[in-house]
Amino acid sequence: MLFRSLAVTLPQAGNLGGGGFLMVWDPRSRRAHALDFRETAPRRVRPELYLRPDGSVDPRRTTDGLLSVAVPGSVAGLLEAQQRFGRLSRAQVLAPAVALARDGIVVDSWLAGSLAQAAPRLRRDPAAAAVYLHPEGRPYRVGERLRQPDLAATLARLARQGPDGFYRGPFATALAALMARGGGLIDQADLAAYRPRWRDPVGTSFAGLTVLSMPPPSSGGVTLVLLLHLLEPLDLAGMGLNSAAAIHWMVEAMNLAYRDRNALLGDPDGGPLPVAALTDRAYADRLRATIDPQRHTPADRLGPPPLAPGGGGENTTHLSVADRDGGLAALTTTLNLAYGSGIAVPGTGVLLNNEIDDFTIVAGAPNAFGLRQGDRNGIAPGRRPLSSMTPTLVLDAEGRGWIATGSPGGSRIITTVLQVLLNRLRHGLNLAGAVAAPRLHSQQWPDAVRLEDGFSPDTRRLLLERGHRLDDGPAMGSRSEEHTSEIQSHSDLVCRLLL
Repeated sequence: MLFRSLAVTLPQAGNLGGGGFLMVWDPRSRRAHALDFRETAPRRVRPELYLRPDGSVDPRRTTDGLLSVAVPGSVAGLLEAQQRFGRLSRAQVLAPAVALARDGIVVDSWLAGSLAQAAPRLRRDPAAAAVYLHPEGRPYRVGERLRQPDLAATLARLARQGPDGFYRGPFATALAALMARGGGLIDQADLAAYRPRWRDPVGTSFAGLTVLSMPPPSSGGVTLVLLLHLLEPLDLAGMGLNSAAAIHWMVEAMNLAYRDRNALLGDPDGGPLPVAALTDRAYADRLRATIDPQRHTPADRLGPPPLAPGGGGENTTHLSVADRDGGLAALTTTLNLAYGSGIAVPGTGVLLNNEIDDFTIVAGAPNAFGLRQGDRNGIAPGRRPLSSMTPTLVLDAEGRGWIATGSPGGSRIITTVLQVLLNRLRHGLNLAGAVAAPRLHSQQWPDAVRLEDGFSPDTRRLLLERGHRLDDGPAMGSRSEEHTSEIQSHSDLVCRLLL
């Protein structure tokens, strides 16, 4: 229910025109369920559509305009989850969002700032400007009311018709017509063919607990497990939270894990992936032995992963939900960049994603988040692009749901989730402290450590002496949007799992 409301109140990232992943812990069956509703490439897609004459990737085509849009999965996925696990009817779940869109929301300072920043982009699309800019053509100001009657009608149709209200009928016709007029690729056959997929979670034990996360086409779970295995034998607590020694080990582990992520992972429906090998502790032991404990290894000296590829923004939304029975849900969704493609389907109030940029168009070419990915993530009809979204669950020693976590943040999602877990499970911080502690990020390329505010000058100096290049950046994981839930054995939880 809350997520549908975010489609109204958080247009930057809350969405109907994007996709995502969901992890659910069902205490009755004592099983975890992973739902993949990632967007898919249209059946008419071809890599050459996104290239300049010289063969390089044209980022305008992968991030702006109708060519950048992949087939949305959010509606199908969320309604699938609601049907399987929900306790309320579809109409009850959607009613608050319908009312918010119809009656309007009062614009606060955060939304006003977001809309002002996005205004130049939104103005390029008449349908998006009609929804998100004031009738005078300017961004909405604090205290004004933003009404979205077309979105209310779309949500009401979903309440009546379910997925058919999006993937068939008037909405599908409107989206296909927009694509045909503007040179996009999605047609009604693409929409009718879309299906979410239930997949087997990836997981491991860590500090006596069970960590469960999302499998490919999310790279989050596999990379998180590899990072936990790389770091588990180390005395991070003894080194000290955010000490230079601990950061050095974390950065070197991150670079190795992202190297393997980028080269070896993609859509599992496109061919076998080495998930079992990447999540094997023996493999982490081999990688850990290559880390110099005192000096940074430059990115260009890491070499390729010692595995075969087969075999064994910022604008993303994460919600964590716990119910009184011990159920957990970790949900991460995205439009990719802020406001996605910046294009709305006329008459529907729905913003469209720009997820094509998450595919590999040319191996090694950086995408909008600086990730240099390989052929395993190559674009092809029906494929789902590799993602960093990392909805994650932790079970206690008795196998009961304990933590649900995740984050927005593009390529920094995985390292944000990692640090929240390490802060809680290794350094003993409570969840508030675990989320609030300053964070860092490294992903091999660019060869630099991104640091939030809050790291001491001495720590910075020691990292520089070890050969690290440091870049300052804003907060990672956008704490205003990040939600982490923990169930203690005697908590009186008032939330119900209303997916």
